[in-house]
Formats: sequence, C-alpha cells, structure tokens
Amino acid sequence: MAIIAMTIDHLTWAFFPGTQAVWYVFTLHIIGRLTAPIMWFFIAEGCHYTHNMKKYVGRLFFFALLSHFAYDFAFGIPFLPFSTGAFNQTSVMWSLAWAAVLIWICGEDQIPQWVKIISIVAICLISFPSDWSTIAVMCPFFLYAHRENFKLQARDIVIWTFVYAAVYFLFLDKLYGVLQMFTFLTIPILARYNGERGTWKGMKWFFYIYYPAHLVVIGIIRILLHGNVSIIF
Repeated sequence: MAIIAMTIDHLTWAFFPGTQAVWYVFTLHIIGRLTAPIMWFFIAEGCHYTHNMKKYVGRLFFFALLSHFAYDFAFGIPFLPFSTGAFNQTSVMWSLAWAAVLIWICGEDQIPQWVKIISIVAICLISFPSDWSTIAVMCPFFLYAHRENFKLQARDIVIWTFVYAAVYFLFLDKLYGVLQMFTFLTIPILARYNGERGTWKGMKWFFYIYYPAHLVVIGIIRILLHGNVSIIF
C-alpha cells in the first residue's frame, strides 16, 4: 500500500507540477499521504526486530545516499544540498536513517542522558533539509517508544503530522499544509497490523530497490514532459 500510494503521489507531481488547487490532483495527493506514516512505522518495527542494528542503520544510509541522487533527479533539484533553499533537498530516506540512529542511541543504557539530549537536537538539525524534515525522525522515534500501545502511536502520528502541516500552512504553502492532514487516514490501516511478518520475505529488498528506481523513472518522465526544470515547490 505504501509503494502504490507513493507511486501515485510522485506521478502526480510529474504530470501536475507544483501544488495545484484542482480536485482530481488534490485527490491523488491525498492518496499519497498514506505513504509517510507507514514508512515511519516500518522504521519503528525494523529497529525492534532487526538482529543487527549496525547493519540495519548502514543499509538505511546506503540507500539514503543512493536515493539522494534519485530523488533530486526525479523532482529537478540540484544534487548539491542547499542550492535552492533548506527544504526538500534530499529524500525521506535520509531522515529515516537518522531516526534509526536516534532509536539506537536512546536505547543504550550506558550512554549518558545529556549525550542523548544533544543527539536529539543534532539529528533534528541534520535531518531538517530532507523530505518530511525532522518529523520523519521524531515520529518513528516515538512510534518505537510506544510499541504495544497503538492509541499512543496514533496520537504520535496526529501530533507530528499536525506540526509539519502547521509549519507549511503558516509559513510556506497553505494548500500543501492542509494536504498533510490527510496522513491521518493511515491510522485505521496501521490499526490492522497484527505484528506478524508477511509470507514474502523478499518484500524488504524490493522496497529498498523500488524506492530509488521509481524515482529515476519519475525523473525521466519529468524531463520528457517539462524539460530539466523543478516540478516541486
């Protein structure tokens, strides 16, 4: 579901650049809002079930680096960060990788509390320029902390999504801010999660590979339709 919703959302950006106040474009982007909370939930569950945290974090950073170029190519963003500002400079994989690092650090009893606090601040700053910004760090962190209590996890999704939506609504783009509120539609879907692993174990690698691969396709469509221009605000 995350893959389908994400693909629909990114194809919509490619065919209808910018935030357009057209009902069918807005509807397609609403479908895309299902993706982010599922990905945050993946990170929380992944950190819980992984047998090797170092390898898990390393894998996330590898694909974050790979996805940086794919993401920027897809949406017409310069590869060099901060060339066009401080927002949407790299993919959400960058924040998700740092979310796993934060979960790892805060789960180590031998690490002093003051170091953990500094780590939270530092990681939020490092992840700020990515898609979904620091929200994609803090929400997975709290989803992990509140495992086994879905009511608290649902609250986490609502709170952090609202923060992200409020920032966009007040300072950047009101329509896009309203759009983010539809991530709440993911909550009844995640509520059906039963804690069991799916039968196809290859899904993990399929998702890792699909993410940058589909972005490359989006980039090709962007160039064919609009030329080498940015299609995201």
